[in-house]
Amino acid sequence: MDETPSFRGDSSLGSGRLGTGKVSRQQLSDVVAAAIRDRIMSGGLRPGTAIRMDETAAELGVSVTPVREALLTLKSDGMVALTPHKGYRVADLTRSDIRDVFWLQSQLGAQLADRASRRMTPPVRDRLGGYLEQLGKAVEVGSADEIERVEFEYHREINRLADAPKLSGFLVAALRYTPVRFYSSDRSWGDAAVASLRDLIDAIDAGDHARAGEISGAHFRDGAERLIVHLEAGGFWD
Repeated sequence: MDETPSFRGDSSLGSGRLGTGKVSRQQLSDVVAAAIRDRIMSGGLRPGTAIRMDETAAELGVSVTPVREALLTLKSDGMVALTPHKGYRVADLTRSDIRDVFWLQSQLGAQLADRASRRMTPPVRDRLGGYLEQLGKAVEVGSADEIERVEFEYHREINRLADAPKLSGFLVAALRYTPVRFYSSDRSWGDAAVASLRDLIDAIDAGDHARAGEISGAHFRDGAERLIVHLEAGGFWD
């Protein structure tokens, strides 16, 4: 297989060019790595696809340097492989790989939610209720940007309250593998996310800390199965 990736027309990247503004070299490299990782995880780039630095740089509207640095990062993550005299290609990504990544997210998310529920305060409880309302409205109107914003704020609130910086850091690292726009653009996932947050708040109100953790973990595991179904439907492993 010798496909060349194209970032044009990708809903997760707008017009395909990165609106990076004024960012450092490292930040730009991270943004490029995130864009490529998202394409791989959402099925836009299949295993074996060639990634040519000059073409990728032109399509993303950046120089070759951040693309080269991004590919080195992705190589260390196991997302791409470098073949001598042939360049970079998308590495194999199996169903088990996806389940493993989301299993890790679910374990970390469950533990953080459990700990956060034990430290709950009325102001934080009110903010979570506000996020539930905001998320419901965003899902109803199909605003992917707002869904992503609310999800980010919700997780940040939980992580802060859990007061477990190492676990939170590991979760943030694991979440890099989540193709965010794939989920925020899916109405059925949005409805499920609203229901999950509602159940989480109910568990917190009932003082059922273990249940709060279970709900958070299940939310991540559901994401894995939805992604696998999506990739299968697109012939990712054909």
